[in-house]
Amino acid sequence: MSESFDAVVIGMGPGGEVVAERLIEGGKRVAVVERELIGGECAYWACVPSKTLLRPPEARSGADRAAGVAAPALDWKETVEYRDYIIRNLDDGKQAAAYEQMGATVIRGTGRIAGAHRVDVDGRELEAEHIVVATGSAAVIPPIDGLDSVEVWTNREATTLKHVPERVLMVGGGPVGVELGQLMARYGAEVTLVQGADRLLPREDARVCQLLEAALQEDGIEVHVGHHLDGVTREDGGTVARIGDGTEVATDVVVIAAGRAPNVGDIGLETVGVEPATDGLEVDHRCSFGDGLWAVGDVTGVMLFTHVAMYQGRVVAANILDRDRRANYRGVPRVVFSDPEVGAVGLTEELAREEGIDVTTATVDLGQSIARPVTYEREPRGELQLVADRDRGVLVGAWAVAPIASEWIHVAAQAIRAEIPIATLRDGVAQFPTYNEAYLKGLEQLEV
Repeated sequence: MSESFDAVVIGMGPGGEVVAERLIEGGKRVAVVERELIGGECAYWACVPSKTLLRPPEARSGADRAAGVAAPALDWKETVEYRDYIIRNLDDGKQAAAYEQMGATVIRGTGRIAGAHRVDVDGRELEAEHIVVATGSAAVIPPIDGLDSVEVWTNREATTLKHVPERVLMVGGGPVGVELGQLMARYGAEVTLVQGADRLLPREDARVCQLLEAALQEDGIEVHVGHHLDGVTREDGGTVARIGDGTEVATDVVVIAAGRAPNVGDIGLETVGVEPATDGLEVDHRCSFGDGLWAVGDVTGVMLFTHVAMYQGRVVAANILDRDRRANYRGVPRVVFSDPEVGAVGLTEELAREEGIDVTTATVDLGQSIARPVTYEREPRGELQLVADRDRGVLVGAWAVAPIASEWIHVAAQAIRAEIPIATLRDGVAQFPTYNEAYLKGLEQLEV
């Protein structure tokens, strides 16, 4: 006999959680289905543990760069204990109890769509007017010769590690590879990073990648861009990797950070006549893919970011609660929590020109233009670039490679999202001394 609900949420990562909480607050009867841990990849194996582990060496680096401060020592044992506390020791019991207390029915198991308005969870039948798919994504393991014979980690093993390997081969130079590579290096590992694309962070401006590569090399990371990992072999109890440029590297572990794929397989889409695209489950502007069918987060293939999943969750919840809302992905920030941080939003100069925009740009050397960098560290770093549409008089892109760029890139993000006129932005007043002052320097250079 089936159980009846207003909505069933399959997958309780950040996006699924937002939907569930808002629907419960809206008076809906909700069942939440999770096969692993409530909180999802981000809370236990990705964003949260990685940033927790990155913070101590970042603080030490900050002390090294500040005037008159002795560099603090890293305490790996204390760091791991705090990381484990933050990820709840991989125990979501309190989260499950909290949802039950809110009124949700929490169901452990693998949820699959079983036809119109029906969900099966390992034989348990549920009926609901609305089904929300929030099954996330999984790390892609590329077909590399010999990989099955050596020790291989994904982000999960890398962010829950108990001991730092002496030697690490990082495969992938996107945000995950950059962050994990710097993390391992700063905790003492000898790190080699291999990137098949011709630069790190290939979606970003070439200058961003130059600045970032230089920062990684300062941390002792050996970077190989434009070359794939050809294969690995076990030799004398260790692993030897062959890189496409002819280099051979000895390593203790191979960490795969070569992208993620939406979890669209075996979730019952065929029972409602839906064929997912190779890059995810296609949704419309309301995050719907059929009558009573919704999707949020990585499974949609739309910007695989936690903040986008949460945003889509707000959109879906509003629509289910009859508050018509449409998703708008303009001005969504992209951040790499390296040191220095990378913050970006909108179009690069190259992409803007490809779209036929009459582009004008401005680049600001932060250490030479504003006061905050020289008060922040002895050898101030950082650049900011603004990309504008000359005809419309608005920003269409921006990037910064600088300390705490994750915090102040949102000025550009909101300007792009709201299409605030550059004339209005130029009339803004930034607190002195802050990194935000760099925007005025750049805005004044734009030919608008």
